[in-house]
Amino acid sequence: MGDRTSPPASGPVTVVHVLRHGEVHNPQGVLYGRIPGYHLSDHGRAQAKTVAAHLDGNDVAAVVASPLQRAQETAAPIADAHGVAIHTDEGLIESGNLFEGERFGVGDGALKRPHVWRLLRDPFTPSWGEPYLAIAHRMLGAVHAARALAPGREVVCVSHQLPIWTLRRYLLGQRLWHDPRRRQCALASLTSIEFTGTRMTGLRYAEPAGPSGAMVTGA
Repeated sequence: MGDRTSPPASGPVTVVHVLRHGEVHNPQGVLYGRIPGYHLSDHGRAQAKTVAAHLDGNDVAAVVASPLQRAQETAAPIADAHGVAIHTDEGLIESGNLFEGERFGVGDGALKRPHVWRLLRDPFTPSWGEPYLAIAHRMLGAVHAARALAPGREVVCVSHQLPIWTLRRYLLGQRLWHDPRRRQCALASLTSIEFTGTRMTGLRYAEPAGPSGAMVTGA
């Protein structure tokens, strides 16, 4: 039998940092999803500046962000620090969710209402929102588009928790459905993907702004 070993990756080494946006001002605890107008809190703006400082010595050649306000605001200090404009890519947007606009607080949460239970019938696709595989494919397309902007350098892509976590699981060959409580994707965290040429050759995770604790509604 012939040697089936894959040939070594070749080409420039490019790093795409996929950054989750900072904390959002959301006093009502709404699952805001793609609803416009949700901006960073004071703490979220501080987190964005912390990430910008963390990347200060990196060779960042481009910054790309989801069109949503919280992602654009998180991208701004990084783009300013490196003297680049923010590119906007719809592929980085938050996942679609039929619970968008609902509250999930104790005692009055959406999950206590029988008419929404039908949305929970299939956790594997999932039935309440954008299919995981569709999320993975659009995120991968956005990341490769970002990689192509600056071969041999670094790019920052600002996105959202579920799309980032779904992308990571897809890249690692893991099943896409999962327990949301077990996501490793804190606010203002970096999931950094290394490419040699077009092939992924490394993946690492960092929390330059610190852990964000409990899962945040609408993030």
